[in-house]
Amino acid sequence: MCRLLAYFGSPVSLEPLLYKPEHSLIVQSYQPREMLSGVVNADGFGVGWYHPQKDTEPFIYKNTLPIWNDINLPSLSRYVESNCILAYIRSATPGQALDFSNSQPFQYQRLLFIHNGRINKFRQTLYRPIRNQLSDEIYQWLGGTTDSEHIFALLLHERQTNPGKSLEQALHTTLLQLAQMAQSYQTYVYANLVISDGDRLIASRFGTKSPAPSLYWIAKDPNFPDATIIASEPLFAGNWNSCPENSIISVGKGCDIRIEQI
Repeated sequence: MCRLLAYFGSPVSLEPLLYKPEHSLIVQSYQPREMLSGVVNADGFGVGWYHPQKDTEPFIYKNTLPIWNDINLPSLSRYVESNCILAYIRSATPGQALDFSNSQPFQYQRLLFIHNGRINKFRQTLYRPIRNQLSDEIYQWLGGTTDSEHIFALLLHERQTNPGKSLEQALHTTLLQLAQMAQSYQTYVYANLVISDGDRLIASRFGTKSPAPSLYWIAKDPNFPDATIIASEPLFAGNWNSCPENSIISVGKGCDIRIEQI
């Protein structure tokens, strides 16, 4: 079912996010607490981040190894610093290839995207219908075969078709479209997503059947006093808030948080 986290706030290195918390992503890769399916998250990982002072496309580091086996990540985590970070550990759906094209985060221009969840029986249900919705540009951008990347592609298509919409509005429309398609093809969707353009975080906790996968947020914790963190599971003891089911969470500067029901 995968696990994810996203950070937005004052610049921080990757190390205190990935390694130092008692229930860090490293620990969650082999001992998660709240997964709806699966036992471990050993099918790769990825980290995406933005330069805190330059208006550039984001940077990505990912691997198909379990996160605990990557010998370069500890050193990299002490070096890389950012005010906007997305990280992800993977529990691959059976039948999906373990390769870099299927590894998250996914990137399109300034946008980064991570997904925890699934489209049940994706290849037999929504794989072709989603592709049929896409513009040529977004269709050709697709590089892998996962339901996650196809959800992102559907969101990109919505943004491309309706450029005046905010990220929140585009995500709202995409989730409703997924729900309608799932009903038509008698399947279900779990879509805990985080999207960023480097200036904010937009997340959702969403499922067409309950309970949706777990998702939490915390703001201005003493460990990270000028930041908001969104995570599949609490990383450390603190005032974590469970995101409401079927909601969209927006995080802006100054730890400004807005929650909207879908």
